[in-house]
Amino acid sequence: MIAPVFKYLRSAILLFAGLLACANAAQAQQVMVIVNGDPITAYDIEQRMKLVSISGQKSADRQATIQELIDEKLKIQLLKKFGIEGMDQDVENAYGNMARRMRTTPAAFTEQLAKSGVNSATLKQRIRAEIVWNQVVRGRFQSTLQVADKDVLAKIETNKPDESKMVGYDYTLRPIVFIVPRGSPPALIEQRKKEADALRARFQNCEEGIALARGQRDIAVRAPITRSSTDLGPDLRAILDKTEMGKLSAPEVTSQGVEVYALCGKKQSAAENSPGRKEIRDEMFSEKFKAVSTRYLKELRSQAMIEYTKQP
Repeated sequence: MIAPVFKYLRSAILLFAGLLACANAAQAQQVMVIVNGDPITAYDIEQRMKLVSISGQKSADRQATIQELIDEKLKIQLLKKFGIEGMDQDVENAYGNMARRMRTTPAAFTEQLAKSGVNSATLKQRIRAEIVWNQVVRGRFQSTLQVADKDVLAKIETNKPDESKMVGYDYTLRPIVFIVPRGSPPALIEQRKKEADALRARFQNCEEGIALARGQRDIAVRAPITRSSTDLGPDLRAILDKTEMGKLSAPEVTSQGVEVYALCGKKQSAAENSPGRKEIRDEMFSEKFKAVSTRYLKELRSQAMIEYTKQP
């Protein structure tokens, strides 16, 4: 008699576990808000709160998260309204760039997100919304967003920015990459950094130095490129400012390996291409973009059908 009882008990436990799993799945898919016919589920909210949490931002507030997801739905719905196509590749490119900035691959980045309980689709949805929004706002309000040169000059006169930033340069560079295969151990990267430092010590000018670099193993010497100060990030700009003419910059680790730049030319660029002027112009554009975005999003919300099916 004991065996049948245990058998029955085991079956009951398994049945209860199955029902509980179904209940949890159903709860996760529970629709909380409908935005112009598009649902926002409890799962969407949970995923976004986890994403915010691992992004190093302040603790996610549930109500604020719901409002963010509503705005996101309104932005993505503009895809259909304006017939925007080819967005999937833009999203994948942005996702890949994000992974590279974190010194990893898109696949490894996806695994890292999964370990934190976040589906990569959650982040890609956020990326999609921002790409769409940028395209639509820039296209729809192009004239409003323009920053006139006279306004930039007036801002410079008022703010008196750092004089060193008001001078820009055009650099002629030869990128040299000490190739490191993907998945290589840290020891190999350190070895290649030492090799890069050794080449720097011997590199006296571009003509002889480039030939010297080509004679070493697993090194790619890229074609010459010309970059303006305004095209470079502040970190790379600082590195080049510390590099003597005809010498190599300090090595940095990139997705391809260990990279250095041979500085083969440097001349002062036109005043309008200075980093300081670009920073001021970008700041003024951002202010205009924020004001227009806020106004347009408020307009979209006023026209939208937003229904809360459950209490937030």
